[in-house]
Amino acid sequence: MNAQLLIAVFVIASFVTLASHAQMVVTKDLAYVDSGDFPEGMDLLDIYMPVDAEDTPVIIFFHWGALIADDKSDGEVLGQRFTAMGIGLVSSNYRLSPDVSHPCHTEDAAAAVAWVVKNIASYGGDPNNVYVAGHSSGGYLAALLAVDPSYLESVAVERSAIQGTILISPFLYVEETAPVRIESDPIYNSIWGEEAEGWLAASVSPHIGPDRDNILVIYADGDADWRKDQNERFASAMTAAGNVNVRAMMVSNRTHGSLVFSILDEDDQIGNLVSKFIGERK
Repeated sequence: MNAQLLIAVFVIASFVTLASHAQMVVTKDLAYVDSGDFPEGMDLLDIYMPVDAEDTPVIIFFHWGALIADDKSDGEVLGQRFTAMGIGLVSSNYRLSPDVSHPCHTEDAAAAVAWVVKNIASYGGDPNNVYVAGHSSGGYLAALLAVDPSYLESVAVERSAIQGTILISPFLYVEETAPVRIESDPIYNSIWGEEAEGWLAASVSPHIGPDRDNILVIYADGDADWRKDQNERFASAMTAAGNVNVRAMMVSNRTHGSLVFSILDEDDQIGNLVSKFIGERK
């Protein structure tokens, strides 16, 4: 490939990148808590909004990483996808283990939700049309916020402020997940401890019940069998408890990671599923 062609390819690639970002307004590194107790950057979130947003529905997203890794930058591709559909996205960090243990991760998620509900109108979002979402471990945090009212109550957020919850391939039953992970790597002791009682307390299991509606569970056909089972079992249990709008959907031709990281591909299904879910709530 000659130099002129290389330059042309670079210019085209740069134009495409700039064009995609031109469709959204990005505000990065906003602190959602006023505390010196957080490791650097763990108290920050990023906002992705459509251009000229006004009363726009907003998704608060929590990243994957097994509660020990990764950060809010995972939300950038989601921001590109959803702002193009007229939906805002907030991607939030939270403290990670081994620096903290349960329930700190979920408390941080609740604090981020409270910040968004209070402040998102200033960025063109609708504080009365807010959704909570997460991928993998972030989905676990979103699930706990949906089923255990104590987290949002602790930050003075009414459950009615959250219009729905979107769980992307989470683990959910800690009493099953924790012992397997601890056996694979002792670092997981720092998340939920080593006692079965603590695992159960950190699980969705004690909180499955009525009045916890509007939950969309999405998982991949390429997910591990145990994860598929947990996702389907959770949706079934919530429905059996009297919730009429909890459903699980399997996305084909995807893996655990590509569910999110291939969201800009032409064959993406996540964007349409989420957009439909939000449209049903309006």
